[in-house]
Amino acid sequence: MIVLKDVSKRYGDFTALHDINLEFTNGLYGLLAPNGAGKTTMIKMLATLMRPSGGEILYDGKDIFQMEETYRTLLGYLPQQFGFYKNYSPKQYLLYLAALKGIGKKEALVKIEELLEKVALPDVMNKKMKKFSGGMIQRVGIAQALLNDPKVLILDEPTAGLDPKERARFRHLLSELGRDRLVLVSTHIVSDIESIANEIVMIKNRQILYKDSVEKICQTLEGHVYETSIKYEELDAFRNRAILLSEKQEQGNTIVRFIHKGKPDVAWLPVTPQLEDVFLYEYRDDVDGEV
Repeated sequence: MIVLKDVSKRYGDFTALHDINLEFTNGLYGLLAPNGAGKTTMIKMLATLMRPSGGEILYDGKDIFQMEETYRTLLGYLPQQFGFYKNYSPKQYLLYLAALKGIGKKEALVKIEELLEKVALPDVMNKKMKKFSGGMIQRVGIAQALLNDPKVLILDEPTAGLDPKERARFRHLLSELGRDRLVLVSTHIVSDIESIANEIVMIKNRQILYKDSVEKICQTLEGHVYETSIKYEELDAFRNRAILLSEKQEQGNTIVRFIHKGKPDVAWLPVTPQLEDVFLYEYRDDVDGEV
């Protein structure tokens, strides 16, 4: 179990995170927020790359910064951008990292073949990575995070550069991994985690907004999400009445999905709230700029 107690992070006069209190056990958690909300700051603290300005982070009751290498041997981490040697093949690169992690060569070779199979790269394991696409490099990064069979797996924007097929494969892998370890996935892409996460953590205004199941988070907008058809020229006026979530064209009209918390018009169709509705509603005024 990982516990964050009153964790804050300040950069001079700027507070990135304030009084964060969380508990994580085995399972898959989605850390969901727009760029600039503090996701990466939290991830870096959990990976011991950055110390909190206040509070403490505990693993099974022990401070992770005092545990040092004992904690890091339990940890698998994929940052947003990871370093690799472009003239190495995935096999060479992973063997090098395995040696740094103290994994014997014989054991490492078996593990590397297994991991490259999992991330669909067995056919290129001996090819130099300088010719790889961004998605292929990202899959090598996922493999390196799993080298030591970690008890805690932390992935920061792991689907960057992956095509839809690769993303679907990755979601299946994550679901499998979350059965017997703690997996924390930081993302601003709702579809990456909504169908597989045990719980979603949402950060807003430097604090925890939600930590709950997708179902319970969506219930916060129950009875307030609608769809209706309007003419395109009426769209600007409609924006003054409701919070628009999405628009699509259909037979010359615009079908809008929106939130309205007052008395609805009889022509509006109530719909079941989705996680993306909550995301768009809660962060409608936020701007990009990762912290």
